Amino acid sequence: MPGTYDRLTRTQKLATFLIVIGPETAAHLLKQFEDEDVEILCKEMTSINAIEEVDQKRAIEEFSSVILSSYSSLLGGPFYTRKALEIAKGDFKASSILERIAPASNSAEVIKEIEQMEPSQIFNLIKTEQSQTIAFVLSYLENDKAGPILGMFNQELRGEVLERLGMLEPTSLEIINKVANSLSKNLDTGGKVTMNRSGGVRMVADLLNTLEKDDSKEILSNVEERNPNLGSEIRKKMFSFEDLIRLDLPDLQRIMREVDSGDLTISLKSATESLRDFIMQAVSKRAAETLMEELEMMGPVKLTEVEAAQERVIQVVRRMEEQEEISLDGGSQTV
Repeated sequence: MPGTYDRLTRTQKLATFLIVIGPETAAHLLKQFEDEDVEILCKEMTSINAIEEVDQKRAIEEFSSVILSSYSSLLGGPFYTRKALEIAKGDFKASSILERIAPASNSAEVIKEIEQMEPSQIFNLIKTEQSQTIAFVLSYLENDKAGPILGMFNQELRGEVLERLGMLEPTSLEIINKVANSLSKNLDTGGKVTMNRSGGVRMVADLLNTLEKDDSKEILSNVEERNPNLGSEIRKKMFSFEDLIRLDLPDLQRIMREVDSGDLTISLKSATESLRDFIMQAVSKRAAETLMEELEMMGPVKLTEVEAAQERVIQVVRRMEEQEEISLDGGSQTV
């Protein structure tokens, strides 16, 4: 039913929503309906064969507030709501939805004020705080601001802060208020913003990717010494194009079937010889010959274009890893 959402009845829209969020979450919601209504909804659901992406988004936007109010009263509040939305649409989408529909906290004024400050000002504000508080503040900042601030701390504290940041869970309102009250003593606050961000491995990896390679390597090594498991998870999320050589050949073959051939050709322009050889093993003989011919015929390419192509390849890798189609743990491949 492509792009027909506005023409659906309310019942059909709700049936669409229940399909989009999946059976596990839908089952919890259906428990709140009378048997007669459940029968009607199930009948509508069975008549729907496919749902276009645009209609999926419309359904989520319209009914996400229903999830919030229903689960808050019946199944354990905002924490369960977040989990339900994460099941339905993933971490990023869940945060985006909750930021739109959840009420803002007054304590968020403090974070809003901090977000508008210069990195040096933020550093002076938090430099005497405990590493957990520093991690909490950095989790609300964009990477291009959090990175320079992190670089202002000494090596030992940087590693400790990143370790805390990597293990940071969605923060309770009580803790938010406590931290905000502490920081607000040195601020004149104004404005409001929702308080639904959190740290985690993905944010730490993104943050490290914004730093100079030497700094990033040094900080990550420090984290790995303190917490090997966390360090390993961060390293996987920081996966770079050259790291393709660490993969098992079957996984690399799956990746090669998904990436754009043009992006792959440009990406290999600056690749090491060992990585080129490994990639050639992951494609058919004919495809390998075509790749080599295109590389030989290709003229000079700007480094920015090569890096952009490599990033697009890595985006495919990350998507496949998140969908558990491949593993980034590597295998017996050695170089």
